[in-house]
Amino acid sequence: MEKKVRQICPVSDPGTTYFLQIAWQEDLGTGFDIILSDGQSAWAGRVPEEEISKEADDMEMKREKYIEELKKALLFREGLTDKYNFDISKEGRNGESLHFSYEKNLKDVSFRLGSLTLQRVSSPGDVIRELISYCLNCIAELNAKNEQLQKENERHRSDLEDMQEQFQKCVEAKEELETDLYKRFILVLNEKKAKIRSLQKCLNEIQESVVKTTEASGSAETSESRDEKEAYERSTDEESENLIQPSTSAPAKPRRDSLLSSDSTDVAPSRKRRQRTRKGARIEPKVALYETELATNEKGRNGFTVGIKNILLLCHSSLELE
Repeated sequence: MEKKVRQICPVSDPGTTYFLQIAWQEDLGTGFDIILSDGQSAWAGRVPEEEISKEADDMEMKREKYIEELKKALLFREGLTDKYNFDISKEGRNGESLHFSYEKNLKDVSFRLGSLTLQRVSSPGDVIRELISYCLNCIAELNAKNEQLQKENERHRSDLEDMQEQFQKCVEAKEELETDLYKRFILVLNEKKAKIRSLQKCLNEIQESVVKTTEASGSAETSESRDEKEAYERSTDEESENLIQPSTSAPAKPRRDSLLSSDSTDVAPSRKRRQRTRKGARIEPKVALYETELATNEKGRNGFTVGIKNILLLCHSSLELE
């Protein structure tokens, strides 16, 4: 059987103190016993399970919810003492019975959760002794629990001190490791900087050498293309002179042949054919020479200009031949 004891002051007589004990089996909904004492007399009563169901029906409340309200009112849960009130009124001769009721406060109103009539106990000393024994047992249990909690508290405090000490060691080790890593990082960083400077210096030297080589090759190509151009111009001038001389002497042969031959009509066409053959034979070497010179001059920077000039010279020579 479980029990709970508390001190109450009734609303009708706030100056009087009573001790209230609630005892029940398994659950409060199966019924409970009430003992009330003022230190001199004692009154007892019981609330059966049927009465609990009847009170729930009268209040139009579910039985489970009503039982929860009874637990809050009678089992003295912390923080709810101001929400519930108790009232006691004596009945009969010399207070042979007491009317005990318990209520719940809702803002400005209150409603009754339940009530019962308690009868005086014939031997109040035994009841008071039982109440005192229960209180002493509760005090002993609380003291034992307090000692156990103190031991656990000491153990936790010792563990906390050990953890703080280990944590301090970890912090010191972390700081040492950070310092060591920072020193190593500085060394590596300086080495990388020196390596970068050396590579930058090598890169600058290579770039300067490439620029010088490019300038030298460009000047060499320019001088070479200039020499080739001059040589080609001299060769074209000589070929032009050679082509002009046969062209001027070619018409004289038909005149001499016409004087020696009796048939002038047959000689003239043959001369024209020979002249055409000579022109074709002279033009073909010029075209081959031009293609060779053009392929050579394309390697230089001024190949396009030289090629155009050569084409103009070739056209001029062809016009002179015609």
